[in-house]
Amino acid sequence: MDQAWTNALLGGGLIGLSATILLLVSGRVTGISGIFFGVLKPVKNDFHWRLMFVLGLLFGGFIASFFLDSPFINLSGRPLTAVVIGGFLVGFGTRLGSGCTSGHGVCGISRLSPRSIAATLTFIGAGIVSVYLISKIIGW
Repeated sequence: MDQAWTNALLGGGLIGLSATILLLVSGRVTGISGIFFGVLKPVKNDFHWRLMFVLGLLFGGFIASFFLDSPFINLSGRPLTAVVIGGFLVGFGTRLGSGCTSGHGVCGISRLSPRSIAATLTFIGAGIVSVYLISKIIGW
């Protein structure tokens, strides 16, 4: 099997496993944007697990940089500026849209939530339209 397929399957399996563990252990959905913003705007008795989750994401990336040749290469063919701006826009959109693809796409669809299915279809559709328009208008 092609290495890219193997990596994608392994990564997807680990995402699913971690989301399942969080749901089974704490009853919480793994919505990264909600977890992250819960660190920025803490609620009593709900801060420490969120902080540990976010630190685990960052530390995991740090560890990956030691074991993988180039885990953070920009393969999009777009300037790094465009990637950074896109990242901030995604973060803004997750707050505006009350969720992200991890919460709605991974956890919500697996629970057959109509709201999450509609949200994920909207995210994906808006992403497709945005990429098309930006590539035609700006040339990124």
